[in-house]
Amino acid sequence: MKAGIIFTGTGPILILTSYESFTSPDLASKLAGKGVNKYIACEVDIDLCRKRYGQKFEAVLKDVKQQDDIRVLDYNGHNVFYSFAFSELGPPRFVDSQP
Repeated sequence: MKAGIIFTGTGPILILTSYESFTSPDLASKLAGKGVNKYIACEVDIDLCRKRYGQKFEAVLKDVKQQDDIRVLDYNGHNVFYSFAFSELGPPRFVDSQP
């Protein structure tokens, strides 16, 4: 399981995913199906997310049942952006699935 911040045109979201990479074509396709065709993804340490989100993290994590699934841990862009220091983010990965 991985955690990451996905920076979209409407703001950042924090997701949990079982995809191997945030640049996985399958993940990009699934996000595109939700209207996110272009994004910047930064991995976040999953234990840090567990510590910051507590019970909400556990509830969302237990809901992930499929190998190729994603779950949104936080969609409040302001909260996501200010919950993590830039030094806590992995290197940015750029994905552009637009036609």
